[in-house]
Amino acid sequence: MSAIPLRVGLFGIGLEAYWSQFEGLRERLTSYLQISEGHLRSHGAEVVNLGMIDNSEKAVAAGHQFRREDVDIIFLHVTTYALSATVLPVVQRSQVPVIILNLQPDAAIDYATFNRLGDRTKMTGDWLAFCAACTIPELANVFRRCGISFAQVTGTLHEEDPCWHEVAEWLAAAHVAHVMAHNRLGLMGHYYSGMLDIYTDITRQIGTFGGSVEILEVEEVSALRREVTAAEASARMDVFRETFDVQSECLPTELERAARTSLALDGLVERHRLGSMAYYHLGTGIEENENVLSSVILGNSLLTARGVPVAGEYEIKNVQAMKILDTFGAGGSFTEYYAIDFRDDIVLMGHDGPGHIAIAEGRTKVRPLEVYHGKVGRGLSVEMTVKYGPVTLLSVVESDDGIKLLVAEAESVPGPILEIGNTNSRYRFSIGARKFVESWNSEGPAHHCAIGIGRLASRIHKLGKLLGIPTVQIC
Repeated sequence: MSAIPLRVGLFGIGLEAYWSQFEGLRERLTSYLQISEGHLRSHGAEVVNLGMIDNSEKAVAAGHQFRREDVDIIFLHVTTYALSATVLPVVQRSQVPVIILNLQPDAAIDYATFNRLGDRTKMTGDWLAFCAACTIPELANVFRRCGISFAQVTGTLHEEDPCWHEVAEWLAAAHVAHVMAHNRLGLMGHYYSGMLDIYTDITRQIGTFGGSVEILEVEEVSALRREVTAAEASARMDVFRETFDVQSECLPTELERAARTSLALDGLVERHRLGSMAYYHLGTGIEENENVLSSVILGNSLLTARGVPVAGEYEIKNVQAMKILDTFGAGGSFTEYYAIDFRDDIVLMGHDGPGHIAIAEGRTKVRPLEVYHGKVGRGLSVEMTVKYGPVTLLSVVESDDGIKLLVAEAESVPGPILEIGNTNSRYRFSIGARKFVESWNSEGPAHHCAIGIGRLASRIHKLGKLLGIPTVQIC
């Protein structure tokens, strides 16, 4: 993972001719810009504030400076009317997404006080301090004609105004885009033979989200595993017992096997500085490799819970979705349809293999399985339910015309699950189970998706906007 912080550009705009005409106006508008900077910084952003840009020469210089400062996103605070010619050079040169802040100092002009000023010059200066909305159509027209994508936030400078929540969502989305752009995705093994829906164009993934790919060999994990000492394995077994609800039927030999593999996986992630990983491998004919692949579930669950999501079945698209949800702070567990409960109008969803134990309802159980269905080997597996309450499903969908984000919000609800040693949850959708599955399927996703806690659709829409890809919301 990159240590490069999210860097946010900020500048205000006004008309230079106003400053000599209206005493104190420039200072008043600049103070508004400081309020915006404070909000941006309060969310942990590193802010590059270039102040008031009020002529075309300053605009050109600002564009160059934002390029030098390597900003990820720009917030353009419109404080009053300004010429589009003083804005366009900034965003053209910067070549990063731009969010227009259309913010008034108050919800409305105090008309009675305003009209008692008596001095029409002072009155005009006071009006211009409320005149942010005036120039937005001009900017929108020019941006559209110049092929510049933009978004708008409209509101007031008041602390309690909902516009600041929207700004926070843009910052969260920019943070996710920044993390994805610097993420190192490890790919270990190969695709599960015959799952045509999960095969993906890796170049297109990198072209869309950024980041880099590291192709890994299972033999490297086997080699790292040989170096694990008995003391290290014992300590990791203690971690398992503290973290999981290890069932009594789990043999100590199986726990030790999983512990050695977990430590080897940690070493692999550290060696290659991975931020996520997709894997699948048969290991057939090489006992050591098969031993590794049949004991990865606990280790991969620990990795997933600490911000390195791991997807089985070499599901590259889905580990991208998992990384997105996890970076939003919502988890991101690997899942798919299991069945529909028509009596309760819910969809059963889950998956075998690792789960995001940080978003589990209660402690995650560890159970022994005599067979990994459809896969080689046997060993320990995790059984968990996603926390009850609002959740968001996300799929990275690839089709002939590119990549899109598919999202749905739902509720994780209590009730009976299949106690088969896999992740398993019950989800209720506002449009009903039948309508949900039909609508979701019609968008052409793979059969896997990622699940995170909370309502994230609004932020995911913003992420799609920053990445320049469509976002489709089912419910």
